[in-house]
Amino acid sequence: MKSGRSAWVAFLAVLGPGLLAGLSDDDPAGITTYSVLGADFGYQLLWIIPASTVLLVQFHLMAVRIGAATGKGFVRVIREKWGRAAGYFAVAGLLLANFGTICAEYAGISAAGSLVGIPNWISSPVAGVLISVVVVFGSFHRVERVLLVISSTLALYIVDGLLAGPDWAQVLHHSVVPHLPTSPAGWIGIAAALGTTLAPWGLAFIQSYAVDKKITLESLRWARADVIIGSVLTGVIGLAISVACAATLNKAGIHITDAGDAAKSLQPLAGRFATVLFGAGLLGASLLAAAIVPIATAYSIAEGFGKAASLDLDSHHFQWFYSAFVVLTIAAVSVVSLPSLPLIPLIYTSQVVNALLLPVHAIALQLLAADHSIMGTARTSPSSRIAGWISIALILACVSALGWSWISN
Repeated sequence: MKSGRSAWVAFLAVLGPGLLAGLSDDDPAGITTYSVLGADFGYQLLWIIPASTVLLVQFHLMAVRIGAATGKGFVRVIREKWGRAAGYFAVAGLLLANFGTICAEYAGISAAGSLVGIPNWISSPVAGVLISVVVVFGSFHRVERVLLVISSTLALYIVDGLLAGPDWAQVLHHSVVPHLPTSPAGWIGIAAALGTTLAPWGLAFIQSYAVDKKITLESLRWARADVIIGSVLTGVIGLAISVACAATLNKAGIHITDAGDAAKSLQPLAGRFATVLFGAGLLGASLLAAAIVPIATAYSIAEGFGKAASLDLDSHHFQWFYSAFVVLTIAAVSVVSLPSLPLIPLIYTSQVVNALLLPVHAIALQLLAADHSIMGTARTSPSSRIAGWISIALILACVSALGWSWISN
């Protein structure tokens, strides 16, 4: 009994990085991607979500391992391994990709607010102020507790999937057996699902956050469980969203462009309760990611310039980390609050940059994790390195298919 209690305490001590990094992938951009996947292709392409989840586990474990072995975040390790120029390049790439994603999170808050009649010029600024107060003035553990509570709202999507009354035999078959797309749009859907599940900002966040959480090689055993649970929950929620839309919107021939459209379209097909659940899940996902993506970006900016990066820094004095977070939040809220700004092209461009950054980020993680001078005895095993390169080859194939689809269109 005592041994079991000790194991539980050890697990709770490292709980957080995997759950938050995984579940924040189910952000408004992710929800939109999964919704469109189900609405446009029915059950046919469901298999890409479990496949992406396997890759998510693999690379999140790799990132946490590097953080535990070095005690440094992703960009800081890059800066020390390949020089300042490489660190600045990493910061620039992540900043370019992440800003559009942060805008997407606040667009998700606006979409959720619009379902109950709250205009975006109220919902986005209020959310931005509340999130900034919690992050800047809260301690690491207080911020983490708030984020974990918010993340629990994503379970509502599982209920939505059940309410949709899907064909479970079709769901099981298409989740396990890959069926290749018959159109360029299908290949774009596959690449988008992979990119939204295995987002570069998520890989950077989990390593820096694990360092902030003070996870060490001694506690890595329990951190692995956290990563696996968080990644599997991410996949299950993504699958539930696609299944709900496949069983309702696809069946009715309804096409959507964003998560807000999906929520509204569900009402005549699955009832108002399903719409309320979808909207509540969208709000929770948006609030969670609106905190985590700027945190991830602030980690990267501070690390890239050799500054301290932690949620436990003294907020009463100037800190690069907090300043970057607040500036990013103000900029994103301002963009989303402008009615005339073309938000969709901005978000779309950020996802393109994410797709291009993903192979680069994955290769960097693979090289760092295998480097004895960085990892020491904690370097990845030969079998893990082989598995990593196979996964990177699959990622490159998906990105290449996305490029081919754009060219053919």
